[in-house]
Amino acid sequence: MIRLVPRLPLASIAALLLATLAGCAPQARALDSEVRAFEGQNYRVVSIDLEREPLTLHWREPGSDEPFGTIDSLRQWGESNGRRLLFAANAGIYDASFKPLGLYVENGKTLVPLNMAHGNPASGNFSLLPNGVFAIYPDGRAAVQTSAQFKADGRKARWATQSGPMLVIDGRINPAFVHDSDSLKWRSGVCARTPHNVVFAVSEAPVNFHTFARLFRDELGCRDALFLDGTISQFYLDGEGYAGAPAFMVRPYAGMFAVFAPE
Repeated sequence: MIRLVPRLPLASIAALLLATLAGCAPQARALDSEVRAFEGQNYRVVSIDLEREPLTLHWREPGSDEPFGTIDSLRQWGESNGRRLLFAANAGIYDASFKPLGLYVENGKTLVPLNMAHGNPASGNFSLLPNGVFAIYPDGRAAVQTSAQFKADGRKARWATQSGPMLVIDGRINPAFVHDSDSLKWRSGVCARTPHNVVFAVSEAPVNFHTFARLFRDELGCRDALFLDGTISQFYLDGEGYAGAPAFMVRPYAGMFAVFAPE
């Protein structure tokens, strides 16, 4: 006896085919990442939608209280806890003891207070004023402000890191920067283009401060932008690896930005 198999409608066949292809295809890249050319140099630019992609800060491993030190250690910790690291970047300047040099807030807890000391600019970038704070507040909004503005504002942050110098202040390039400076380094920075759109950039070759600041203002459309670090700065992107400074330049980090895939 021959059993007839009912013919499926074309729409059902198409749906089954799409489902099969989706199962075989690699997972789509979660973050908006691109290489952006500006004035003859390439930059890796990562845009994060805070309403969709939770941006957090990490310094020490919960439980052991040992510093993560490297992005790879942070990634491995995430994997051991069932969390996939999509993006990471070093989160600012630190001192000789690998402690953040300025304000550092993790999940509402202030681990290092705001640093308003005015040091010698020749001793490091943090003292090249004004320095500033990147913060995410309990309502999910992000902002970059000078350290003085952050202090005067008085709002408690959920996540925050202080670094410096400010690259762009209310649409103006930091006046301490020299247009044709020959101080060329790999550099990374961050801005909040809108309260829910955070943009990170790292240079793929050494650049000076003025050029890097113009990238944020003129190319990325940021009115306020903060320098994170130079020479050792790298970004990690899931499925793509590392961008920024070459591996031999990298040293252990203190705080690190991270985006983990939703659990």
